[in-house]
Formats: sequence, structure tokens, C-alpha cells
Amino acid sequence: FKAYGMSALPLNLIKGTTSASYERLENTEDIEEVEQHLLRIKSKCRDGRPLSSRDRRTLQQLEERLRTLRRRERHLESIEKSWWTKFCEAIRPLKIVWGVFFIIVALLFTVSLFLSNLDKALHSAGFDSGFIILGTNLTNPLNMLLPVLQRVFPLDYILITTIVMYFIFTSMAGIRNMGIWFFWTRLYKIRRGKTRPQALLFLCMILLLIVLHTSYMIYSLAPQYVMYGSQKYLVQWGVIVATYNQLGNIFTSLLYLIFLVVVLCSSKLFPFNLDQCIVTRTYLFLHKFWFFSAAYYFGNWAFIAVFLIGLIVSCCKGKKSVIEGEVDDDDSDMSDDELSVYYH
Repeated sequence: FKAYGMSALPLNLIKGTTSASYERLENTEDIEEVEQHLLRIKSKCRDGRPLSSRDRRTLQQLEERLRTLRRRERHLESIEKSWWTKFCEAIRPLKIVWGVFFIIVALLFTVSLFLSNLDKALHSAGFDSGFIILGTNLTNPLNMLLPVLQRVFPLDYILITTIVMYFIFTSMAGIRNMGIWFFWTRLYKIRRGKTRPQALLFLCMILLLIVLHTSYMIYSLAPQYVMYGSQKYLVQWGVIVATYNQLGNIFTSLLYLIFLVVVLCSSKLFPFNLDQCIVTRTYLFLHKFWFFSAAYYFGNWAFIAVFLIGLIVSCCKGKKSVIEGEVDDDDSDMSDDELSVYYH
């Protein structure tokens, strides 16, 4: 859901939706076509002859189709007259700007995750160690930025909160577009004002799992920040300075100098600097239980693959309908009474 939402949300903002008046015109033409088809079928039984089973099935399907089209007509008419539609049309340039910004951020996260996984694939000890890598050979922008921001409180917390909120919004966009599935079976749809209580429970559970996953995704995006942050420790260096006499073979004095050097805590020195630096619990968990880290490593590759597939699908799809997901064949006509709550 998160990977697909990271591609679907910005592209939907950039492409926008179709015009309500244009959709209403097309819907009116479809209604006229269905009504004419119904009249042709009903004309067969005017002389008292019963309809065939095939014609009865076709008649029933056309009546259901006509009922759905008329419900679409009422929805489109309400949306066309609503102030919210006019407001969305006015801020259309702002939506395009936000869409471009979101797609740049999504590409930044994906490239950072790819570099981190590629680094693990090339320089880690392999599957038995959970692809844990001590140090970063292929760094990424977030891994460099977060330790720097940590020096000034609370800039790193602000960035982490922004990242988490971005993941939540994109995940909700992915769930909104895809719905809730069990393998190849759609269980529920997420629709405004018509979502079932069971779907809301599933939605909350999915969001909780996404937040849990985000805490471990930060490790892949910024391993240095997750392991040590900006911690430093002192290292003592001793230097012996000797002086010689004019013959060059007799010590006249010895001087032992001690220097204190400030060293940044790095994962390259793990576990030799455990007494000076405090390792986060997240990193110790991944280091000790390597099978979780290995499963998460392959999950990151799946995340990148789903993002690329979603990006291709979102680019190939046309504009969304202005009433996308609002009208279904299994909805009752009583649900149209709620239109005034959302559109007026």
C-alpha cells in the first residue's frame, strides 16, 4: 500500500480528475442508449408473447445498468454544483506543485533505499548474518543529513515526523485507490461516508503495521543515525618525543605527550566501541535476531519493485473519474440521501 501510494498520490495530483460536466454529458448519452435498448426488448412482448430467458437476463442487466447510470447522474449533478469542486479547480496549480514535490520525495526515498540495499548486497556477510553491514560504503542523502540535523534540537525529530506523516498519507492514498484485498479477492472499498466498519478496522490495523515498518525502514535509509546518531567519544593518543646529543646516539631527554582526540561513533568500529558509545535498541534487535533483518532486507527489494510497478501503472492510467469509487452497482438508492452532507 505504501509503495503504490508513493507513486499514485503524486501522479493523481498532477493529472487531476475529469470534468464533472463532461462526465455528465457522457453519462446522459449512456442513459439514452440503455433506454433505447430496453424499449427494443420490451417491444418484443407487446403482442402477448413471453420473452426468452436470454432476453429476460438482458432486460434485468439493462435495468440494473440504468439504475446505476441514474445514480451517477445524481452524483455528478451534485458535484458539479458544489462549492468544493469550484475550490479544487481554483487550486489546481497548487496541486500540480505538490504532486511534483511528492514524486521528487518518493524518488529520493526509493534511491536511498536502493543504495542501502545494494550496499548490503555487496559488502555484508550474507544471509546468515541478516545482511547486517558494519559501516556504509554507499551512502545516501538521508544518512548524511540526519546526523547533521541531530546536533540542533529538534531538527532531526521534525524531519523524522515529516517522513512518518508522508508515509502515512501515501499509504492511505494507496489503500484508497486499491481497497482491501485478500489475495485476488477484494474485501472492502474505502469510500467517503460509505466505508463499512469492518473496513475501518482493517484500515487501522494496516496503518499500525505501516508505522511499525516505518521505524525499521529508517534503519535502511539512515543506518548511521539509527545506530549511533551524532555520538562522539574521546580517544587517547600517546606520543614519545626523544632528543639526542650531538653524536646522535645518546638520549638526553624523553617526553611523553598525550593527546585527546574526539572520534565520531561509527558502525565500522562496532563492537569495539561499546564501552564508549551507546547502541540503539533497534540496531541490537536486528543484529541479534538476524532472520528478521534478512526478511526485512528482501522486503525492501519487494518494496522497490512494487513502487516501480505502481509508477508505471499510474503513468499509463488516464485521469480518474470525479466520482471514482462513489457509485457501485451493489449500492442502494438510499445512500444518495447523504449527498447533501458532503457536497453542499
